[in-house]
Amino acid sequence: MRPPLIILNQKEKQMKNKLLILVLCVAGTLLIGASAGIATASGISNWYLTIQKPFFNPPNYLFGPVWTVLYTILGITLYMIIVKKTPQSKKTAYLLFGAQLVLNFFWSFIFFSMHNLLFAFIEILVLWFFILLMIRSFYKISKTAALLNIPYLCWVSFASLLTGTIYFIN
Repeated sequence: MRPPLIILNQKEKQMKNKLLILVLCVAGTLLIGASAGIATASGISNWYLTIQKPFFNPPNYLFGPVWTVLYTILGITLYMIIVKKTPQSKKTAYLLFGAQLVLNFFWSFIFFSMHNLLFAFIEILVLWFFILLMIRSFYKISKTAALLNIPYLCWVSFASLLTGTIYFIN
């Protein structure tokens, strides 16, 4: 009767490890997003209020909750890729995930701190492309993880339109 206890303990350890990985993935992406938001908060509350914005600019209070949901989804989908048992390499998926996260992080500084609207517009287009590549890479490993990132791509598409419009009207 001892072997079932050992198996149960191994399964409990695996579940705890998976839960820890999930928490680290979600907390890590949220921390990166919050860091960019906190670091650029003065630009958001001061400079951004003074520039011309298009009629379709959402209210400022909407950005925080939307980004929180999107960063949470990013963390969950990273977790899904990490724990997915697959014969193919995940290296490309991890690199693309990291690249788009870095690009996302720095867009806030380029736009809100440096106030460089043209560079921010170019950078967000590059970010959009890397998100697309990440989704494609995720799709080969987990279709669900890839599809869960479609709202992120849609939001960054909208943010690209917004950034480009702000550049052109200012």
